[in-house]
Amino acid sequence: MMSPHEQLDVLFEDNHLLAVNKPAGLATMGVAADRPSVLSVSKDYIGRKYQKPGNVYLGVVSRLDAPVTGVLLMARTTKAAGRLNQQFREHRVEKVYWAVVEGEVEVDEQRLTHYLRKDERHRKMHTTSANTPGAVEAVLGFRSLNRSHGHTWLEVFPQTGRKHQIRVQLAKIGHPILGDRKYGSRVAWAKGIALHAHRLVIEHPVKKTATEFQAELPSSWKHLKVIARP
Repeated sequence: MMSPHEQLDVLFEDNHLLAVNKPAGLATMGVAADRPSVLSVSKDYIGRKYQKPGNVYLGVVSRLDAPVTGVLLMARTTKAAGRLNQQFREHRVEKVYWAVVEGEVEVDEQRLTHYLRKDERHRKMHTTSANTPGAVEAVLGFRSLNRSHGHTWLEVFPQTGRKHQIRVQLAKIGHPILGDRKYGSRVAWAKGIALHAHRLVIEHPVKKTATEFQAELPSSWKHLKVIARP
């Protein structure tokens, strides 16, 4: 796990935005004060780099689960945070994830729609019917990039931003993400799970131009033969 003094893998930085390549095992935010998170490490980085005394403002606009890697975007001003949050609410951003799942997915492309509900007791999400109290709609599309050695490499395009959405929906169709024991994977994984936020495209909150961020795969993926492009 990254310590507060380790260097962030910064993908993009200006006066309005900070995008980093999040490592596996580091929570985005919301942990005890004595534990590092992406947010606390990023604040420390900004404070030291720009010699900012006191509390540094950063607003997380693309939260990732602790075992997930890849592009994580933060706003450096409240104005930027407000504008970016509106883009996410209105589904005006492009999100692309890579996932390696158990089994060889038979279809080349598919769109999935499920209704999800929080299971507070087990701290996870589960699928349910549309009319269940508390149920929210989760929609994603995916395409198969490669199949090899009983695994499939998927490119995933979430249309909604529900908690654990990709993990739950892929497990529901019988293809849990490698290493994701919470949702049924039986495959050991060195660190985190095989889910990576590869690409994010937004409208810059001030310049109003299309701005793209990409994160390279972590080294833990390199041994997978399925990652060789078809």
